[in-house]
Amino acid sequence: MCTGCHLATVLLSELFVCCVYYSGESSFEVKIEADSNDITEHTQDDKPRLYLCTVCEKRFTTNACLNDHKQIHAGEKLYSCTQCEKRFTTRQNLRKHMNVHSSKYKCTECGNCFKDSDALTVHRRIHSGEKPFECSVCGKRFRTSSYLVVHSNVHSKICTGEQLYSCTQCEKHFASKPLLTKHMNIHSSKFKCTECGKCFKGSDALTVHRRSHSGEKPFECTVCSKRFTTSSYLVRHSRIHSGEKPYRCLECDMAFTECGSLNSHMRIHTGDKLYKCLLCDKAFSQSGSLNSHIRVHTGDKPYKC
Repeated sequence: MCTGCHLATVLLSELFVCCVYYSGESSFEVKIEADSNDITEHTQDDKPRLYLCTVCEKRFTTNACLNDHKQIHAGEKLYSCTQCEKRFTTRQNLRKHMNVHSSKYKCTECGNCFKDSDALTVHRRIHSGEKPFECSVCGKRFRTSSYLVVHSNVHSKICTGEQLYSCTQCEKHFASKPLLTKHMNIHSSKFKCTECGKCFKGSDALTVHRRSHSGEKPFECTVCSKRFTTSSYLVRHSRIHSGEKPYRCLECDMAFTECGSLNSHMRIHTGDKLYKCLLCDKAFSQSGSLNSHIRVHTGDKPYKC
């Protein structure tokens, strides 16, 4: 090797290239480093991650991946959907969103489309009535773990004496202001039924309610032709024909067609008595038992021989 070539090799071995990207007031320094001891390897693809984000110190295999990542810190939304007006900070988020338009993850019950399988799974619980996440304090159940976390914040704030957001129209309390704002739609005329004046927190709930006035029952049982106002009612009804009981008690061998029936049954094992009589100190695990007990105080005897 000639002297000139040897000198060039030495210089290249010590070279690092430093590029600076500007986005608004934020700057990102990207280092491509030649020292092999400073390179982290990805456990799956074994590609050297040469491109370093100086904000969070994450490394990436390509400059394009780093450019995508830095938009998270900058808050810019450079990637636009060609089908609607939504914008996203990364190409990956845009690709997920495009599944909504391609109907890749489509609900067979109502036709709504979602960005991924997880979102579709959560949505299907609306139709099935499944609520797998239970509050350990009051026993209330939720479709997602995030809903449970939000609900649990109310209990924790009550215990610590932190501020709760209270509705001025009723006695409900909320752990955050956005939840209170959404609830207030019930008291406003934003989603108001023109037939009876009842208000709802969202347009979907109002649409279902309107069927009680119109008599519309768009969901039909393929076995007995009985019709229902919502797909969730149809799913529950179909279990009469199939004999399916998907909600099984972990303490005994009993199984139920509905999640609510299982929740009520579980109180037999836990001893929880959530339904308390306002006229005496007695409490019951089932609402029906409380209703029957109330007749002791009222003297009501609805069943005649």
